[in-house]
Amino acid sequence: MARLGAATALLTMLGTAPAGAADEWRRTGGDARSGVSGIAYEGRTGDGVRVLVVHDNKRGGQARLSRITHRDGSDSVSPITWDGAEPVDLEAVEAVPGLPGEYLALAARGIVYRLKVTDSTATVVDYTPLPAIGEGDDFESFALVSQNGRIAALWADRGAGADRPATLYAAPLAFASWGQPQFGGVTHRAYRTAYPSDSVARHISDISVTDSGRIIASSAADAGDDGPFDSAVSDMGRVTVSAAGRVRVTLDASPAVLGTFPEYKIEGVECLPGSTEALLGTDDENRGGYVRAMPYCGR
Repeated sequence: MARLGAATALLTMLGTAPAGAADEWRRTGGDARSGVSGIAYEGRTGDGVRVLVVHDNKRGGQARLSRITHRDGSDSVSPITWDGAEPVDLEAVEAVPGLPGEYLALAARGIVYRLKVTDSTATVVDYTPLPAIGEGDDFESFALVSQNGRIAALWADRGAGADRPATLYAAPLAFASWGQPQFGGVTHRAYRTAYPSDSVARHISDISVTDSGRIIASSAADAGDDGPFDSAVSDMGRVTVSAAGRVRVTLDASPAVLGTFPEYKIEGVECLPGSTEALLGTDDENRGGYVRAMPYCGR
């Protein structure tokens, strides 16, 4: 059972299933303030992995970031202190390739925060809006890919049911000398998930990119703070980045649904480097959050 203290003193020991078990969800929190809205790989430790997770809290002083150590026999969750401009509604986080300890976190309305994480503190280096924000865009996903010495960013408006597909954006990414993320020319593609087909489905609730450049996406349906929830993970296409920095996204005509997860709202997907495993995280509102590993990143 999870033990939840104050947001600034969270330390929870969780779960008994082996890391990587394909049939176990492990609880990471028991209320709406502790769900997992996004996951970033941090590193390996002994028989497990460390990841950073963001929480979509909106009030001052509430937790924005935590560290999960996912290992054989148990998981642990510990708080990360946020130092700097406090975001509202963080929905995604991603490690910056080639810069250990640095991350980009994305808020729902399109503000990107560059972070430096040292021990249990995340310091805001800079922040900036995403380019090309569309009318009504609501962002829940962000991923970075490094190929041929170049970095590209992918992010998506989540979409809403049959009338609004998700919009997947892509752009080259660099950093100014003072630390600000700088995006190049933006391309975009519309995407509809095959599952869930609910009228309140969010077509993209998170994305991750495999070592080979496949784009793995979660989708979710949310009927309210008490559910019911539903979600799936799909292989939606491929991204490539040329030596000249050109970013190309190709979406599959019929994306493969890799797994469906009734009763859970997946908002975090992270392909673990050098592994076929994806770590999935849920934000189940009043029911809290869960994580599990699934072998979805082998292609």
